[in-house]
Amino acid sequence: MKHPQLTALRRRVTALRRRVRPGLAVLLLATAALYLWNLSSSGYANSFYSAAVQAGSESWKAFFFGSSDAANSITVDKPPAALWPMALSVRLFGLGSWQILVPEVLMGVGTVAVLYAAVRRRFSYGAGLLAGAVLALTPVAALMFRFNNPDALLALLMTVTVYCVLRALEDARTKWLVWAGVAVGLAFLTKTLQAFLILPPLAVLYAVCAPTAIRRRIGQLALSGVALIVSAGWWVALVELWPASSRPYVGGSQSNSFLELTFGYNGLGRINGDEAGSVGGGGPRGGGGGMWGESGIFRMFGTSVGGQISWLLPAALILLVAGLVVTWRARRTDTARAAFLAWGGALLMTAAVFSFMAGIFHEYYTVALAPYVAALVGMGASVLWEERRTPAAALTLAATVGVTAYWAYVLLGRTPGHLPWLGGVLLVAGALAALGLLAVGLLPGRFVERRTVRYVAVGAAGLGLATALAGPAAYAAQTVGTGHTGSIVTAGPSTRGGMGGPGGPGGPGGMRFAGGEGRGLWLGDGNGPPGGSAGQGGQAPPTGQAPPAGQAPPTGQHGIPERGGGTGTGGGTGAPMNGLLDGQHVDPAVQALLTAHADDYTWAAAAIGSQNAASYQLATREPVMAIGGFNGSDPSPTLAAFQTYVREGKIHYFLASGDGGGARGNGARGNSTEGVGRAAGPGGGSATSVSSSISTWVEANFTKVSAGGTTLYDLTEPLSR
Repeated sequence: MKHPQLTALRRRVTALRRRVRPGLAVLLLATAALYLWNLSSSGYANSFYSAAVQAGSESWKAFFFGSSDAANSITVDKPPAALWPMALSVRLFGLGSWQILVPEVLMGVGTVAVLYAAVRRRFSYGAGLLAGAVLALTPVAALMFRFNNPDALLALLMTVTVYCVLRALEDARTKWLVWAGVAVGLAFLTKTLQAFLILPPLAVLYAVCAPTAIRRRIGQLALSGVALIVSAGWWVALVELWPASSRPYVGGSQSNSFLELTFGYNGLGRINGDEAGSVGGGGPRGGGGGMWGESGIFRMFGTSVGGQISWLLPAALILLVAGLVVTWRARRTDTARAAFLAWGGALLMTAAVFSFMAGIFHEYYTVALAPYVAALVGMGASVLWEERRTPAAALTLAATVGVTAYWAYVLLGRTPGHLPWLGGVLLVAGALAALGLLAVGLLPGRFVERRTVRYVAVGAAGLGLATALAGPAAYAAQTVGTGHTGSIVTAGPSTRGGMGGPGGPGGPGGMRFAGGEGRGLWLGDGNGPPGGSAGQGGQAPPTGQAPPAGQAPPTGQHGIPERGGGTGTGGGTGAPMNGLLDGQHVDPAVQALLTAHADDYTWAAAAIGSQNAASYQLATREPVMAIGGFNGSDPSPTLAAFQTYVREGKIHYFLASGDGGGARGNGARGNSTEGVGRAAGPGGGSATSVSSSISTWVEANFTKVSAGGTTLYDLTEPLSR
């Protein structure tokens, strides 16, 4: 006689096996294996954020505010939510590359799982797997889910938001809409206003399509808005109400205000290019261009961006239209059509903002589009596959495969040195797959055996999938096989005329821009900055120079490179960025000097620019003050405040630039008005002049010390008069 509890348990296990098929486990394990491969080659990745992670692992106050150092001088120029998982990991397991980057990998695996669940719930098992595979193999996803910028967590939370809205649309349950609001609130604490890009299409969709009365729909949306405000606003309120004298300066702002940072530099400034505190800003927009690349409707397909995200973007757009056509006559509350509208609306809204924004834009931002593209491909392919015997569906499937193969051929042609044979192979394979799919819908069943038609359909579909995924998979494989460090990274091999490769920033003869997660600074093109002034684009300084060809960059503890060794593309890096973009190599002699008696000081040293300071902080594990925030343009600390710190014996050394020259290397010279313009500070003054004045004062009043080719100033040893 069977025990009733045992019988019930067996039923639950059987139900679980039906819901979680082996394919999902294989997909998630394969994604984890792909993203973990060669993970430590990126070292500390973006040392700007890694230093904040290290600080947060040692100080709960730094953890809460997202401070760049454990002594809480200044924060990073983003809210801290993306730092929290990494800081907890480092607090538990110690400081190292894996401890920082594995949480990002887990976010990537989680995003694939949530996307699968969202697509599988309304469409087929195969649709969910296809969507997950497309996301995992998208090159920019393979980059950013192995990197410590905020974009990985943002992509996860945006995917969770769409999932929750789709669940709410099934039966109008309020809890799912509230959870969607919570997810958006947490996304705001990750990357501020970018989290709101998908709100308009999702809110309109729920207001129109939810299966309940209109009054209840509006009330539910209001509750979701309250959840958003609470989940994001608690932190904002605490920061704004906290006495400024007892918290770190809000990095990236010009008035020590998070609200100013949110609506200025991280908000409208991204749209119109007027980013206060960003040296150079968006630059003139003559003809739709600027230092952030050509804006316009085709930006997502351009030379520098196309290889990151657009492999299946044409397919996603075709399948979005096809899915809406197939479901057009369905009832108002149809969940299949709602899914196409949700993912399609999120894609179109985000892509439109990225395409036309006049301010700071980097290629890796496009990871936000990856889940939307993947969902549309999975859903659209599933819907058309069910209708494949109709001529219209067969023609659409064939056209989708053909267009995808041709676009892969174009993208691969932009990197002729990487797998030069693959483009032609995909072009031929795509043509064969398209012909096969077309034949399935056009051949009358009375002339061909049903079994033969089935074999042709399966074979053509398999060949089409392989063709569609081969290009992005090749780029993703190259991406995970290459270490990526610094502030501006891209996936895949270097493209001709693209960012990060020959003809682009960091490549031979190309313009170079330094910046934080978006801070712009002219670094030269070999001919000097605009206006003919001398800038930082000349000869590389001795301590910042790249290692000889074939030689790995110097490593510190845990085998982590001590400075940014490679660009995001894996191409040439050009001249080093003097600590503003990739950080500095920290000589062991400097490390020993800074750590000696460090416990006697609040800050072991101070340096201009966060990347500069981060390099020394990560090497020594001691707080290093970042004067002026990321690139020295923030008015923090003031000269008077810095002089007070020195007088009170809180700072031991002042670090000069990596060129071994004067104290002005990264401040007065690198961020001067020579060709880049000043960032306005409080009272109409120059924020950049704050760091410059500190450099000048230190140079004139304190003893110069040299160690390992690096120039420091001992702030406890005034010059003899």
